[in-house]
Amino acid sequence: MNTAPRPGLLLAFDDEARFAQALADACGVRHAAIVRHRFPDGELKLKLPPLGAADRVAILRSLHDPNEKLIELLLAARTARDQGVGHLTLVAPYLAYMRQDAAFETGEAVSQRIVGGWLAQLFDAVVTIDPHLHRIRSLEEAIPAPTTVTLTAAPALGRMIAARIRDALVIGPDEESAQWAGAAARAGGLAWSVCLKERRGDRDVSISAPPVDVKGRHVVLVDDVASTGRTLAHAARMILQAGAARCDAAVTHPVFAADALAVMEAHGIGSVWSSDTIPHFTNAVAVAPLIAAAFAG
Repeated sequence: MNTAPRPGLLLAFDDEARFAQALADACGVRHAAIVRHRFPDGELKLKLPPLGAADRVAILRSLHDPNEKLIELLLAARTARDQGVGHLTLVAPYLAYMRQDAAFETGEAVSQRIVGGWLAQLFDAVVTIDPHLHRIRSLEEAIPAPTTVTLTAAPALGRMIAARIRDALVIGPDEESAQWAGAAARAGGLAWSVCLKERRGDRDVSISAPPVDVKGRHVVLVDDVASTGRTLAHAARMILQAGAARCDAAVTHPVFAADALAVMEAHGIGSVWSSDTIPHFTNAVAVAPLIAAAFAG
């Protein structure tokens, strides 16, 4: 596993104070708050705490609802540099703008390349968990910073599943999820397989049942992210129609946009668990220790 230099100070925003405290405790470093003020026209003003002699600083910002947060990172990173910070790390448990990695029509912005290149200009290191990469093999291709660290919460999810459900069958809802389903199953000592998926649009997907016997089994769907919930929902319907006794779901990133959870429930998914890369009532696995282990020195 790649590592990033251990920061002397962790900076975070007020809405991530609990995560910041857990991460600072796990790393054995102090943390401080970045103060935000919003002007009547919606513009933001940030105030960083005194950085003192801290030459290595990390900024925590999980990038769900990313658009305003990216502006915050621009302001915070430039201000930290102005105060003399020599090495700046972004800790983004959830990393946004990774899905659009190619232009499929003339004029489409390749947001992964644009946002990734911009983050590489702001930060010396980027640490994230289970980035949603499709046609590239590594995070450094998307974010060409000097150091990139990619972690996975899948093994922790697998151990959580194994502790809750004896002899669970782990299923990935599509071929892309195989890496997470496989890692979770191996960590929990569980059997696993994947469904086959054809996507025709953001909300239009077709799922085929996995090539294993699910009759009478307690199935847990495992994936990196649940956004609209449609992929998990369709997979659950197929699995239950094939005779599974129950179907639950576990994901790294609980985005759950709009009616995602309602759709998943309507298609037969029972319990839903997630890691705390994004705060949500489904959080069942803490990732601060995982991130702390990625810092060296």
